[in-house]
Amino acid sequence: MLNTKQKTKIIEKHKTHEKDTGSSEVQIAILTEEIKRLVKHLKTHKKDNHSRRGLLKMVSKRKRLLDFLKRESSRRYNSIIKKLGLKK
Repeated sequence: MLNTKQKTKIIEKHKTHEKDTGSSEVQIAILTEEIKRLVKHLKTHKKDNHSRRGLLKMVSKRKRLLDFLKRESSRRYNSIIKKLGLKK
């Protein structure tokens, strides 16, 4: 789980306007950081199936958000993909 300071830093980096805390870009960026942390955890704790299930849920939620963003604005989609270094 990310702490408040880490989330605030991610929001500041990816927000689209002054009071933006929940846009698709911000949600995708936060999920990406949480996914990275869980992957690191699962490399050392291979049999932690509860965390693995949570990881799969996060990955599918990020996929849905990316699909939505691709439908709505391909420019914003391409921008967030490049910023986060994700595969298309």
